[in-house]
Parts: sequence; structure tokens; C-alpha cells
Amino acid sequence: MRYKTLGKDLKVSAVGFGCMGLSHAYGKPLERKEAVQLIQQAVEMGYTFFDTAEVYGTTENPHINEELVGEALQSHRNHVVIATKFGIHFDILSSEVNKPLVPDSRPEMIRASIEGSLKRLRADHIDLYYQHRPDPHVPIEEVAGVMSELIQEGKITHWGLSEAGEDIIRRAHKVCPVTAIQNRYSMMARWHEKLFPVLEELGIGYVAFSPLANGFLSAQYDKNTVFDKNYDYRSVMPQFQSDAMERNHELLSLLNKMAEEKYATPAQISLAWMMCKKPYIVPIPGTRKLERMLENGKASDIILTEEEVRALDKELDRMEMSQVFGGTRIIDTQEKE
Repeated sequence: MRYKTLGKDLKVSAVGFGCMGLSHAYGKPLERKEAVQLIQQAVEMGYTFFDTAEVYGTTENPHINEELVGEALQSHRNHVVIATKFGIHFDILSSEVNKPLVPDSRPEMIRASIEGSLKRLRADHIDLYYQHRPDPHVPIEEVAGVMSELIQEGKITHWGLSEAGEDIIRRAHKVCPVTAIQNRYSMMARWHEKLFPVLEELGIGYVAFSPLANGFLSAQYDKNTVFDKNYDYRSVMPQFQSDAMERNHELLSLLNKMAEEKYATPAQISLAWMMCKKPYIVPIPGTRKLERMLENGKASDIILTEEEVRALDKELDRMEMSQVFGGTRIIDTQEKE
């Protein structure tokens, strides 16, 4: 496993482990013992960067993902980087499989969130603390001010923003330097590439979530794949619908062709493409399978040249592909009052 640096000094494994899917959004949650073991096996493979959030849970236990991460990494705490998030809750009254999000970054809510996360993570500090989504009713300067206080208090060491645009990034960074953004990014979701110059100017890292387009770019699915409609968000994602498979045939062929050339897998090419594009991009794919976790980690060993990356970009620019899931619907807090 290679390593990268986010921001000024946060050293992480070049591929991180997105822990959300162990308990949320990708099927019925794993048994606790199995999930904890998988996280610990990731450490043995060289992963040092683990991503969770206070809302990655179940109806029965809304915070279980942080609990799993805390239990699994307690004995490794001084050797790993844990990232978690604050600032949203789910609209639990919704009947949708992918329940809408309600932003809430009021300072008192942030304070309550940090204490809860520290307890569940069995930690005295959090290495990277993200605002999960911007809150239209709380100025980002106010949020950044709270982050500065938490850093001074030793409760966090770095902070970041998830799904934020240039204006919010710049305003936040002026108040308290931002270490990383965590935005969606994959070969099928490239709209945040416009932020690259801003990140380079300010020295901010890019943590890419859904780097395999929710698993689609692993090329392991076809039109006959069936997802659990009660637990699995992929059951309603556009790239997994039967008609999308035909539209994405050329994309998968491109991945398979380069995978053969590099003695790799389509998933590894997808991850290597972004890691080799910019030194500050760190993907955080998730999985429930040991072999997939090993496969993802080994993607850091695959080096694509600048010419190869540019050639892939050129193909992606001209290629027709289906829509891809772009994020959970957000409900305005005032509309819910």
C-alpha cells in the first residue's frame, strides 16, 4: 500500500476504507463480529484511513457504524486515521428506500455530535471531522469557527467538507484551514473536477467517495442482478437499471481492455485512474468482501502514466453513458418545521 498526504500533514493510505456499507445502504447489515473482523483485516493489509459517520446506521441502531469502527480500531488507534461526519440526519418518516437528508449544523448540534462520536469511536480525538452536507441556514464561517474551537480543545486535529462547492470551501478555509473535501467522484461522476484548481491553490486534499460509482465500475453486475429493495440503495440507482447496462457497455469495455493490458481488474483501473490523476486524491471504496478489499488496496500499486490518464479522460469525454446516482435528496430544514 502506498501513502498520500491530505492537506499539510495528514498522512493516509492511498486507498481508504469506506465503512458505511457494513451497516447502511448496501443490503442487510453485516453481523457485528463479521464487520469488526473485516475492518481489522483492512489494517493488516495496510489500510490506515477509515471513513464513517454518525448517521451510518439502522433504524434499530442509528449510530452502529461508528460503534463498529471504534471497536475494531481501538487497539490500533495510534496507527490509523479515523474520519467521521456531523451535520445531517435522515427523514425517518419518509417511505423512500434512500431516505432524504435534513442538514443541521447549528453549533449546539455539532457539540452534541462530537461528544457522541468520540464515545462511540472509543477515542479522545477525531483525526478528520467533516461537515456532512452544507447547511443553508448556518453560515459556513460559523461552522468553521466551531471547528477551530474543537481543534484548540484537542477533540479534532483536522476538519473537512463533504459535497461542498468552491464558495463554501474558500469561505471556510479563511476561518479555519480545511484539510480535505469529501465529494463524489468516479469515471461516471466527474462534475467536481472543476474544483481541482481551487484545491491546489489552497492545499486541500480530495477524498473521493463512491469511486466505483457505487460498485458499478467493478464490472461485477449485469441486467439480471437483483438488489434488496428494503436495504439496498442500488435498487433505485439509475446505473443499475436494466436499460443502463446496454448504454454503459462501451465504458465497461474500455475498463476491461485496460485491465487486461495492466494485468488488473476494472475496479483497480477505475481507482488507479483517479489516484494517478492528482497526488491529493484518495478514494475510499467500501466492500463487505475480503477479496474485494484486497483488490481495492492493491490498486495503489498500479501506475498509469500521464498519457494513459489523458487518453482515458478523452474516451470518457466523448463516451455515452447512463445517468449515475448523484446523491441523496436533501430537505430544507425550514421546510420541515
